[in-house]
Amino acid sequence: MSDYRRASIPGGTFFFTVALADRGRRDLIEHIDLLREAYADTAGARPFATEAIVVLPDHLHAIWRLPEGDSDFSTRWKEIKAGFSKRLGVRRPRSASKQAKGEVGVWQRRFWEHVIRDRADMAAHLAYSWGNPVKHGLVARAVDWEASSIHRDMRAGRVPPEWAVPDGEFGE
Repeated sequence: MSDYRRASIPGGTFFFTVALADRGRRDLIEHIDLLREAYADTAGARPFATEAIVVLPDHLHAIWRLPEGDSDFSTRWKEIKAGFSKRLGVRRPRSASKQAKGEVGVWQRRFWEHVIRDRADMAAHLAYSWGNPVKHGLVARAVDWEASSIHRDMRAGRVPPEWAVPDGEFGE
């Protein structure tokens, strides 16, 4: 059995990539209302600050800041994924292992996380998140993608209206 080690930094800030099991599906956009409900329910029960989020058809990127003394982002993602899956109400093809664990085959089993180290790292991951719809050819400009926190941050004055991903770089 694999031993997955996750960063444990109470009150830390983290960048995440969370994907559907079938990367060709469009469930996250087609059922974004269900994702929003699951996300809000989890954030209500286990608070965290969403510094940024962008939802694409088959995956999402998010930057979270956890409360002081709390390092448990894994349970939060588990609850978001389970909440979305229950609301979606479908079962997808899945392995015997996933069946045995009661998984319905909507999500990839795990997710990727990265600890945000400093302001430059945060800026790079914000640009990556917001620029991801451009990278995937979904829109020409980051502000043209509706399922992104860039709009919230522009309204709050944290991002200039002319923000664009410089020279096509996405922080990879």
